[in-house]
Amino acid sequence: MIDYKVLQEHYESCVIKHGPNAKGMDWPSQEDLSKRFKVLTEIIELNNDHVDVLDLGCGVGLLIDYLTEVGIISKIKYQGVDISPVMIDHAIKSHPDFTFGVRDILVDKLPDNSTDYIIMNGLFTEKREMTFDQMFSFFSIMISEAFRIARKGISFNVMSSHVDWQRDDLFHVELDKLVAYLIKQCSRNIVIRMDYGLYEYTVYVKK
Repeated sequence: MIDYKVLQEHYESCVIKHGPNAKGMDWPSQEDLSKRFKVLTEIIELNNDHVDVLDLGCGVGLLIDYLTEVGIISKIKYQGVDISPVMIDHAIKSHPDFTFGVRDILVDKLPDNSTDYIIMNGLFTEKREMTFDQMFSFFSIMISEAFRIARKGISFNVMSSHVDWQRDDLFHVELDKLVAYLIKQCSRNIVIRMDYGLYEYTVYVKK
């Protein structure tokens, strides 16, 4: 089994140091985080009913603040899941009216087609001490699980390989490798977003 707990330990150390905010989720700024949320959530097609959204790797629940700010939280049935009890404790304290749970979906699996959309922000941007191959294996398993669980689609972000230099602790993924995996294991219905000014890209994979 891949030791992805190194990711949990890293982010827990960040929130302990900086608190339940953007820096506590190891993002440089709230402004950049809002850009990420905007792009990640544009996969969601709202309708007259509530849309189910699973925030996978939700951290302290900052997506709720963004959805509230842009005025669509009332149209969304939100659920946040994270492997970290520390994160979920902060999330519940900050957002007591929403549903959160401690869960490792690779161990405690969710049913097929049990939510409309899955949003994964920052779950695959850092690899820390893992090798690229280890991180890609973790990424592959998680994406396959998320796609199985979602009725309509998933969105996630990874670091771009088209940068001046790459950091050893970040997960820089070449487009061809990522798309080849998605087409083989998930769907050809893919959108790549590289239009928001950050050194990463966001992917929508739709049913």
